[in-house]
Amino acid sequence: MTIDIEEVISLLKREYKKYKQPIVSRIKEISKDPYKILISTIISLRTKDAVTETASIKLFGLASTPSEMIKLKAKQIEKAIYPAGFYRNKALSIIEVSKKIIEKHRGRVPDNLEELLQLKGVGRKTANLVLSLGYNIPAICVDTHVHRISNRLKVVRTKTPEETEYALMKILKKKDWIIYNDILVTWGQNICRPVNPKCVNCVLNDICKFGKDKKNH
Repeated sequence: MTIDIEEVISLLKREYKKYKQPIVSRIKEISKDPYKILISTIISLRTKDAVTETASIKLFGLASTPSEMIKLKAKQIEKAIYPAGFYRNKALSIIEVSKKIIEKHRGRVPDNLEELLQLKGVGRKTANLVLSLGYNIPAICVDTHVHRISNRLKVVRTKTPEETEYALMKILKKKDWIIYNDILVTWGQNICRPVNPKCVNCVLNDICKFGKDKKNH
């Protein structure tokens, strides 16, 4: 069975706003600041959204620009973002990233993938989130939720998030690149979970083979 990706997006667009949005998306709605989106995304890696939200609010209460951030000591940043995963490493990354943005980019977060990937602690997921949410530049951010759900739906058959990103670029219309992450992360956090997904509550259960197979067992 070949699934209609446009139908998937259409169905989920109607439903996903009923659930709490990912923290980085909420920060975008509040500030639309590429720097805050970048820093929050760095904090969010291997960290629950609730922790990321608290840590981001505390940190931005101390510093909300690269020039303000580099005036903080690593220990101050650590204290603000604790208990985010790897908080000590992230504090150092935040300082180094902020310095590089000032020194190499005149205090402005880069708006292209190549330069973003040169920043410490920034991988494709983080870079694509900054482009899409910070600058409204079409990019497909693939995290574990997007990777898992895209494969469960058989939209793609890939082994890594990076493979999924490239596969989706060939399948999705460019106008849907940005919202695809927002929809699927929300759905992955609330319905299509890694363990014990709530298939019975899913609007895709009539077209999703994974959901149908689960109902038949």
